[in-house]
Amino acid sequence: MPHAEWEDFTFDGIGTQWEVSTPQPIDASLRARLLVLVERYDADWSRFRDDSIVSAMSRQPGRFELPGESAALGELYRTLYGITGGAMTPLIGASLERLGYDASYSLRPAGAALPAPRWEDILDWDGTVLTTSAPLVLDIGAAGKGQLVDLLAAELRTSGVATFLIDASGDLLNSGPEPVTVALEHPYDPAKAIGTVSLAGGALCASAANRRAWGDGLHHVLDGTTGSPVRTAVATWAMAESTLLADALATALFFVPGAELERTFEFSWLTVFSDGSAAYSAGFEGTLFT
Repeated sequence: MPHAEWEDFTFDGIGTQWEVSTPQPIDASLRARLLVLVERYDADWSRFRDDSIVSAMSRQPGRFELPGESAALGELYRTLYGITGGAMTPLIGASLERLGYDASYSLRPAGAALPAPRWEDILDWDGTVLTTSAPLVLDIGAAGKGQLVDLLAAELRTSGVATFLIDASGDLLNSGPEPVTVALEHPYDPAKAIGTVSLAGGALCASAANRRAWGDGLHHVLDGTTGSPVRTAVATWAMAESTLLADALATALFFVPGAELERTFEFSWLTVFSDGSAAYSAGFEGTLFT
C-alpha cells in the first residue's frame, strides 16, 4: 500500500484476492459496481464454471458473442501467438486440463502432454465474435487478470476516483505519479526477494513457474506447441502502461527474449532463468540483490 493512511477494499474474485487502495474510502455503491464487474467477467471468461460462455465453447462449436473487452484481448493474443510461433495461445486450456489443472483442481495428469490446437484450424476471433469449428477449451489466464485490473481502473476513474493502487495478488496498477516500491519475489522461495522495483503511473505484472505448480515439475506456463511446461525461464516481470499488456508480456517472456518483444511493444522487463542467470531491459529501473 503506498500510504499507511490509505483505505483498502479487499475481496475475492476470479480465484484470487484483490485489494483496491485509495486515499479516501470507496463508497458502498462503487464497491458494489466493482464486484458486479468482477462477477460479470468471471461469468463470461472462466473455464472453471459451467455457466460461462467459455464453458459453452468447450461443449459444442458455434458462434459466440463476448463483451467489448474481447476485441483488445483477441488482438493481443493473436499478435503474441504469431511472435511466439504458437507457443503462447489461448487454446492451451485442454492441455492444462490434461496435466491436472482442471475445473476440479485434481492436479493429477490424465495422460501425456497435449499440444494445443492451431488457432488457424479451429478459431476465428473477430472483435467481439468468436467462431469455433470444434469444441475448444479457451484459457485467457495469461492476460485476463490484467485486463480485469484495467476494467476496474476504468470504473474507478469514471466514478471520480483518480488516485488508486490495485493489487490483484501481485499484478499491480498504480494510477498516480508517486512511486511504490515493490519487492520481486524469489522464484524458489516466496519468503525472499531477489530485488525491488519502483512503480509509478503504470502496471507491473509477474509470472513464475513456482505459482500454480504441482506434481513432478508441472506448472501452469505451458508451451502451446508441445503442451509441456516451459523449463528455461522460471520468473518474469513486465512493466507497461496497461495491466493487460504487462500481464500478457510477463507470460510471453517465457517463450521469447524480451528484446524481441520490444520490437513490437513498449515495455520494460526482467527474466530470471533456471540456471540462475537474468536478463533485463535498459528501462527496467529495478535493483537486483547480489
